[in-house]
Amino acid sequence: MTPSRDISRLIEIMAALRTPVTGCPWDLEQDFATIVPYTIEEAYEVADAITRGDLDDLREELGDLLLQVVYHARMAEEQHAFSFGDVVEAITRKLIRRHPHVFADKDGNIAPAGVKSAWERIKAEEKAERAARRPPEQAMHQSLLSGVKAGQPALTRAMELQRKASTVGFDWNDPRAVLSKIREEADEIEAALDRNDKQELAEETGDLLFALVNLARHVDADPETVLRGTNAKFERRFAYIERALAAKGRSLDDATLQEMDALWNEAKGAPR
Repeated sequence: MTPSRDISRLIEIMAALRTPVTGCPWDLEQDFATIVPYTIEEAYEVADAITRGDLDDLREELGDLLLQVVYHARMAEEQHAFSFGDVVEAITRKLIRRHPHVFADKDGNIAPAGVKSAWERIKAEEKAERAARRPPEQAMHQSLLSGVKAGQPALTRAMELQRKASTVGFDWNDPRAVLSKIREEADEIEAALDRNDKQELAEETGDLLFALVNLARHVDADPETVLRGTNAKFERRFAYIERALAAKGRSLDDATLQEMDALWNEAKGAPR
């Protein structure tokens, strides 16, 4: 089998990998649950390539992410649930429906705010239609927060939960009020430290993280993005410490905390 730019060839390759007896033993053992971690990992790899501005890597990572879609679709097809074509049809139908100003309405341009409003209205209609298709026994009270997807990274989901609650006025009016809440949560962590209660410490740490996400939202910063940036900054500065010690013929194991801290402060002022 030869490489191809045609999506149908990728689908054929996936089918071959999943064919009993002649396929790949590892691929044949997988199911939706075992593949999920890889799907999430590949999405993060795409985000990382974008953050680094590496378009060559982005091409490769987008391919890896596309493979995850093909993989899940193939397993669903084996269960006679749906196929890759059904996935494509569903998203194309959704995009056409959610962009009537592009594909249907030709009365003129629409402002960005109007686009967002129409998008939310149509999403709500689609959600109601999905609910109507469910069996009566599955019907239950739907919270305002029910629409926030559970499979998102925790920081992103915290952001969405807060944003959704803010639509009905359950929100702080000033970032400084959020900062006050952060100080309050930090005080509660300190009190939990005095009591040496590990469970309480974990819960209070979670509350602090949630409050920090709220601050990020109020200052228009995406918590996932800014944390990735901080991670990269930490790696750069730690690498500076390693290089500085190596230049003196020393290793991390030989250095004291005070020495490493001094080099860290040097790294903060060093050019990238």
